[in-house]
Amino acid sequence: MCIDNTSSICIVGDYSSAAVLSVCCNHPVENLIFTPRRLIVRVVTCEAETIRLINNIFYVIILSAALDLVGPAIPKATVLLASIIPGLATKIVVPYIIHLVPYSLRVLIFAALSTCGMLVVALSPSGADPTSVSSKIAGIVLANISSGAGEVNFLALTHFYGTQSLAAWGSGTGAAGLIGAGAYALATTILGFSVHATLLASTVIPLGMLISFFGLLPLGPLRTTKPQSSKYTRLANDDEDIASDDNDHIPEAASLLNQRHGRISPAYDRRTASSTLRTQLHRTRALLIPYMLPLFLVYVAEYSINQGVSPTLLFPLPSTPFTHFRAFYPTYSAIYQLGVFLSRSSLPFLRVKTLYLPTLLQVANLLALTLHALWPFIPSVYFVFGIVFWEGLLGGLVYVSTFAAIREEVAEAEREFCLGAVTVSDSAGICVAGLVGVVLEQGLCEWQVRQGRGWCREL
Repeated sequence: MCIDNTSSICIVGDYSSAAVLSVCCNHPVENLIFTPRRLIVRVVTCEAETIRLINNIFYVIILSAALDLVGPAIPKATVLLASIIPGLATKIVVPYIIHLVPYSLRVLIFAALSTCGMLVVALSPSGADPTSVSSKIAGIVLANISSGAGEVNFLALTHFYGTQSLAAWGSGTGAAGLIGAGAYALATTILGFSVHATLLASTVIPLGMLISFFGLLPLGPLRTTKPQSSKYTRLANDDEDIASDDNDHIPEAASLLNQRHGRISPAYDRRTASSTLRTQLHRTRALLIPYMLPLFLVYVAEYSINQGVSPTLLFPLPSTPFTHFRAFYPTYSAIYQLGVFLSRSSLPFLRVKTLYLPTLLQVANLLALTLHALWPFIPSVYFVFGIVFWEGLLGGLVYVSTFAAIREEVAEAEREFCLGAVTVSDSAGICVAGLVGVVLEQGLCEWQVRQGRGWCREL
């Protein structure tokens, strides 16, 4: 694996590759590092999954604890908005400035923000009075600034570690959801731990990020590659025109989207065009329709279900496995996260090429569950469990398929930026879903109360 044609080292799988790599990568044989390829892949895969799990787990815990943090009178989407708006703002800004911060310092900042944020939430007074809720929201904001910036950073870094790291990234996001939601439901519903104790125990989790990044992840590719500044020599194909070395600007007609092949490719030579805000915005425009829009729409649909509809998907307790109405919400969350985990772990085996199809199916889930909340027609809570699980499968599949498509279709010189830039789509979708959820939950609950089903007031 040649890091790039300016690196001082090159990692190879066996000695037979030395002569070839010495020539094609301009490395003397003595600078080649001979490491068993399978060992590298396994270490990178494990650490990518662990880092992503830790980066995302606070977000999941907070959403699972939404009912306990703000009480039944405040829409659960309020917590979602507090969780996602800071992350969305971070994802909009960070791709354009993160290259100025060294990789190691980034991780230290992420860990510090996460720990501080969860400490503020855990140590805030219990109850739903304005002072308590405000302090909890402040802690949520800190934790999710860290999560948003971390997602941009770590997803972009999969560019340096190959396809397996992207698959592990997707699996790690799913594992974070499953472990976060499952552990919270287990601790508070089954084991009887207090919300305060459960949240306080979670503050040690960022230590795992530091151990994984500094102690276990191979950092060679990062040490030999300056963020956003590597120089790649692009080989010309017979059917492509290469920009002139004399170009010091992007031509008006230039586009990152190669219309003939439907793939994104550099519209200018990176050797002469600096990574300015103008060129980065130009790249982002080419990502909107093929990648960003379906990811945005699927997140609008699934988080409208999670935060707006699912708090009202209640059944008479004797017909369910629960003894309290409070148990429905975290259980739905855990089942949804199980679906997300399985689909995000399926990238090595399953990928969808048409991103809009599962997106439309997710919208159908939203419509079906909303109709049930208005006019009950689903006979048992177990059918709702199945729909929520299917919802998680669809959402996770669109997520990993989107970033896999970018890895395959975006030119190498642009890939790190594009992987980070597209992350704004899911945050924007969740933000819109949060606004929808505030209105949707209140409206559905009031409708149910008028129809004589006042269970949503008993949470």
